[in-house]
Amino acid sequence: MNASETAFLQELEEIIHHRLNSPGDDSYTASLIAAGSRRIAQKVGEEGVELALAAAAGDKREIIDEASDLVYHVLVLLADQDLRLKDVCDCLKARHDSQQPRSG
Repeated sequence: MNASETAFLQELEEIIHHRLNSPGDDSYTASLIAAGSRRIAQKVGEEGVELALAAAAGDKREIIDEASDLVYHVLVLLADQDLRLKDVCDCLKARHDSQQPRSG
């Protein structure tokens, strides 16, 4: 993943947070947020299952589409819970660091 791709994830996260705080917005993101945390969590679950099914079928185009849907819905869920992708990255980094052999 290059810097441009990472920057796009950050940009998408900012768009989602903006829509979270814009009640008059008529976007899908705003309507999903308005539907509440349970609906957002349900969508994350649905997209996860759809991704797993696409992987089982071996359809790479469908895997990419479903993975994109899942990542988007995870970003919405994080925003709804007042969390950021950085929080997830920090957790992953801490897990990775704790698995590294110590020198010395």
